[in-house]
Amino acid sequence: MASSDETHSAPQELKREFSLWSAFAFAFAFISPIVAMYGIYGLSLASAGPGFWWTFVIVGLGQFVVALAFAELVSRWPIEGSIYQWTKRLAGEVTGWLAGWIYMWALVIIMATVAYGGAGFLAQLIGIDSPTAVQQSVVALLILLAGTGANILGRGFLKGLMFGSIIAEIVASIGLGTYLLIFHRQHGFDAVLHGIDLNSGWSWAYVSGPFLAALAFTGWSILGFESAGAIAEEVKEPRRNIPKAMLFAIAFIAIVIAYASLAVTLAVPDFDKITSGEEPDPVSYVLRTALGDDAVKPILLAFVIGFLASFLALQASASRVIWSFARDDVLPASAFLSKLSKREAQPIGAIIVTTVIGALVYLISATDVYSVLVTFTAGGYYLAFLFPLVAGMVARLRGKWVPGPWNLGRFGTPVAVLAVLWVGFEFTNIVWPRTISESWVMNWAFFVAMGAILAIGAVIIKLRRVGERPQPPVETAEASVSEPV
Repeated sequence: MASSDETHSAPQELKREFSLWSAFAFAFAFISPIVAMYGIYGLSLASAGPGFWWTFVIVGLGQFVVALAFAELVSRWPIEGSIYQWTKRLAGEVTGWLAGWIYMWALVIIMATVAYGGAGFLAQLIGIDSPTAVQQSVVALLILLAGTGANILGRGFLKGLMFGSIIAEIVASIGLGTYLLIFHRQHGFDAVLHGIDLNSGWSWAYVSGPFLAALAFTGWSILGFESAGAIAEEVKEPRRNIPKAMLFAIAFIAIVIAYASLAVTLAVPDFDKITSGEEPDPVSYVLRTALGDDAVKPILLAFVIGFLASFLALQASASRVIWSFARDDVLPASAFLSKLSKREAQPIGAIIVTTVIGALVYLISATDVYSVLVTFTAGGYYLAFLFPLVAGMVARLRGKWVPGPWNLGRFGTPVAVLAVLWVGFEFTNIVWPRTISESWVMNWAFFVAMGAILAIGAVIIKLRRVGERPQPPVETAEASVSEPV
């Protein structure tokens, strides 16, 4: 641990109160089938027609490969901060700092975005059928404050909410999907073999245009399986349990999302109303048609629970990454951010910072800047993924990789290469400057936001002398992170 003459006091130890099941529930809530599917379903369906369903299959398989690669990394280094800590040990402090910096911002912004999305459903639930941007921002701010209180209360309360979310997710995804398939299927299963024009098959123009755009949207949704690694020092037997939690979460959720999206797609009464924009919310359109207006509200409650649980997991992950940075004394106000509460050993300072940033996002939610930030989230996430994946692949190819207790053996290197290829492809597909607006800022949104984020990061690296000072090794009960690559 750090000596008493460090620039900030020695951090307290985190409590290991998460089991394998808790870690799985955490990753499950983070991804959230409800958020993952319903958050982008309308965009993807309107872009590519029912054939977009295959993007869930493609992204699910690609992300499972990434989860396999990450499982090996977390088994080697089960340290709070995940991507930041893995990259730091594979490629050095500055590279690790940049990876964590990008990852941290992606987490915090998507956290605020999920709360904003959940606010729309909550507003409808309490009687505001068409909330304005201001109303939705106010409700989102209330969710942000309530969620902050829940995260500060401790892991026991958080675990209870995660388990409740799983029940809500199963009812809203598997239960509702089964009901729609049995009683309200409007199309044959061959509908997903068609694009926007149901009378014609796929063409290169369709695949290279609408389908790739839908693939980018879907790429935004199936993320978060690595979140179990962000709480690694709070999980019992993390070297073995976290890899299992990651893989169980991504496999189960990918299957649930594919099943639920297939059910909703085959229950759409008229695809033309969606592609024309007459019905901007296809999920609500299907539910109203199949169940009637009165039956929609109980389902909205399940949606709200799913969004809230996802928000809580996102905030917990983001605060742990910030705390991991602060423990290394490489952020401004590290002494404040690295402190843990005496009773629950929670990083309250880091949690509060995520709340403040989220509130600032809502202040600009009616401007183009908000859209730029949201676009940054997707590209930023995949860019952050590339850092440890590329560094890990290079270590393997150079023969310097030492596997942890959970490993893929001789399949490790092929999986690492495939993971880099998939994430590199999807990153390029997401940030490619498609013409979606008359404003160049919107079309180049990722590069605008990333430029600002990296500029701020460069200043902090200089001021905090990242990579210039010796860093004390972090010792945990399960892992010594001072071992060589």
